[in-house]
Amino acid sequence: MDPDLANAPPHSVRRSQVEMTEHVLPEFTNSLGNIFGGQIMSWIDICAAIAAQRHCRSVVVTRSIDAVEFINPIKAGHIVVLRGQVNATFTTSMECGVAVWSESPLTGELRKAVKAYATFVALDEYGRPKAVPPLVLGSDEDRRRAEAAKARRDARLAARAREG
Repeated sequence: MDPDLANAPPHSVRRSQVEMTEHVLPEFTNSLGNIFGGQIMSWIDICAAIAAQRHCRSVVVTRSIDAVEFINPIKAGHIVVLRGQVNATFTTSMECGVAVWSESPLTGELRKAVKAYATFVALDEYGRPKAVPPLVLGSDEDRRRAEAAKARRDARLAARAREG
């Protein structure tokens, strides 16, 4: 683990940060040579789950993945870099943001390819939702992300109430 990460406050955004890299192999691509969206979604889920677990140090389950935006295609042979973190905490849940980058292995050029937000619920030893620690917001950027996460959560809850 990065020593700076290990020295960050226990429930800070910094402590929850995750960076994953994957290689786009031919079996992950469609007939155009672009990665399948479902493969990216799987990696987003894993990246966000690790961030959520780092924050609450318990088992977590995916509640939702929303606001997925595919910005640029990712080609076969490219390196995928996923960067995730906890953006906000609520009573038993957390929102994690994940940005996905495509890196050309030949030039090193990075292009933002996807962004997404995932909500996770922390579970106790009996599989029931449990309280998560509050998130320590150390910067203006952390506070901006937390406010945006709260707005997205309010919108999700309002939509559920209309449907339900």
